[in-house]
Amino acid sequence: MSAEDVLAEVGPRLRRIRKEREVTLAALSEATGISVSTLSRLESGLRRPSLELLLPIAQAHQVPLDELVGAPPVADPRVRAKPLVRHGRTFWPLTRQPGGLQAFKVLVPVGVEEPEPRTHEGYEWLYVLSGRLRMVIGEHDVVLAAGEAAEFDTRVPHWFGSTGEGPVEFLSLFGPQGERMHVRARPRGKA
Repeated sequence: MSAEDVLAEVGPRLRRIRKEREVTLAALSEATGISVSTLSRLESGLRRPSLELLLPIAQAHQVPLDELVGAPPVADPRVRAKPLVRHGRTFWPLTRQPGGLQAFKVLVPVGVEEPEPRTHEGYEWLYVLSGRLRMVIGEHDVVLAAGEAAEFDTRVPHWFGSTGEGPVEFLSLFGPQGERMHVRARPRGKA
């Protein structure tokens, strides 16, 4: 639907809402400070709607502005991507658009792996949902428990996986850049 089509529907919608509420043009004029003739021209489509006119009308009718302009409904926001399994780990994509910030829920099964740190462009944030996550970042070897988070520049050699005590589930946010969130990570072996 074009912008012209949307604007053409505003007048009839304004009239319908006003009549449903049993409000006269004079009463609406008094409530909004907009002249009766301007309100009449808006409803008949002879006056182009503007934000300056629609805001007071929406307030007078106590309706959201998008009800007056007939904004399209918001698409279903749920992400229904299929999980991916790589190297025994399961990744659930939590974002739909490629590029930019990417979010994943990751499940690493119980097991002991030899860390193989890697590097790439970007920045990553991790939040442990359950289990314990072993992270090797540069010279640091730490364990994050459920409820803990970490952030790091992915140009620093890094690796993460299970501690061998059980599976670990965590959220991963990866992006080319972004705001840093400040978190605490306990050194490995300290509780």
